[in-house]
Amino acid sequence: MAEFNFAGSIENISDSLLELIKKVIKEQNVKVKKVTFEPAGKAGDNVGSNTKRIIVEGEEKRLQLFAKIAPQNEGLRQLWTIRLSFLNEDIMYTEFFPKLEKMQRDAGVPETDRFRYAKCYGSFTENLQETLILEDLKLSEFTMLDKLVSMNDTCVKSVLKNLAILHSFSFVLKSREPETFDDFKNKLTNIRRATMEKCPPEVYAEPIVSSISFLIDNEKWINVIKSILPNLTSEIVMLSDFENSYKNSVIIQGDAWTNNFMFRFKEGQLTESVILDYQTASNGNPMTDVLTLIFNCTDYETKCKHYYDWIDYYHSELDKALSYYKLSASSVYPRSEMDADLKRYAKLILSLSCAMCIMAMRSGDEAVEMVNALQNASEYSGILETMNTKGLEKKSRDVLKDKIEGFFKSYETFCVSED
Repeated sequence: MAEFNFAGSIENISDSLLELIKKVIKEQNVKVKKVTFEPAGKAGDNVGSNTKRIIVEGEEKRLQLFAKIAPQNEGLRQLWTIRLSFLNEDIMYTEFFPKLEKMQRDAGVPETDRFRYAKCYGSFTENLQETLILEDLKLSEFTMLDKLVSMNDTCVKSVLKNLAILHSFSFVLKSREPETFDDFKNKLTNIRRATMEKCPPEVYAEPIVSSISFLIDNEKWINVIKSILPNLTSEIVMLSDFENSYKNSVIIQGDAWTNNFMFRFKEGQLTESVILDYQTASNGNPMTDVLTLIFNCTDYETKCKHYYDWIDYYHSELDKALSYYKLSASSVYPRSEMDADLKRYAKLILSLSCAMCIMAMRSGDEAVEMVNALQNASEYSGILETMNTKGLEKKSRDVLKDKIEGFFKSYETFCVSED
């Protein structure tokens, strides 16, 4: 590596990763003067990966890359199923998206309706060294929204269009290349199931209920979450088994919330959005992505204005994406079946949204403390201790209270219980 001048935040950067970066740089024909590593994102943003921005100063051009590096802490890797998560994302970037892109080109899909994803320059899948080198979307003026602020109608629809295109590809593969779809389906791991099967309900149910009970005083809602959580793992396993043979299952993104999207604006108007993270991509139900997005990224007031329009919009965009392959949403995923799936997955998304909100909807020092605790936990009880809401500042408690109350109001207003 003598011909490269590395500088900046290079702690915990292995020789294997440096070799991968060297290979990528050579492939881009950059005559290197200096390579600088910078932390990407803010403190408290990431639990499951170490992210770096790699700035390559060349004699004639400049290259900027984004690296996602797997943590090496063995406890963290086991608790968060890190290796399988990184392998999922590697499959999506190196196999699934290139296949999707080729089929879109062959079908003559116009640029405006093609699926946008960060270009992958290289990857490494050796155990403890898992890494992805991606396009740095910041260079294309993409920005991330504030996770504490409700996403507006325009942004939600942009993400829904991306999800519809992503989901449509599975229906296309099932129609044209069923063996290829099955190959992706079998390669990708259901991270939610793999994680929850290692953490029994008696470990997580009471701490989550306690944290929620401290924030809200609606006994009816507390009883709803009390009734769901003890059976959450079995519900996830049951739905996963159902999805394995369900004709409407597709490859889903699996974690559709604000920090996993970037948006590009021109003169204040949204022009494009991109989904970032695919570590939880797997075979699943398309409505889990749609419900996760709507529940977690918007407040109750915004849902009241747009919920039904969003559902209509997703189905129309799915139909549009399928039309390029001479398929239709009415034939492969009829609206009646989609509506049934929205009801089927409502309780699951409600409970998962409450649990993830307690961890994710923190900012400043509290977010940093949470991430540090999660990264250093050696067992699930340690993770659950970090979900205690009693020690939070009043401002943070108010944010969580409003968010969780919004989940329950949304559930009551838009989702029908299966009881």
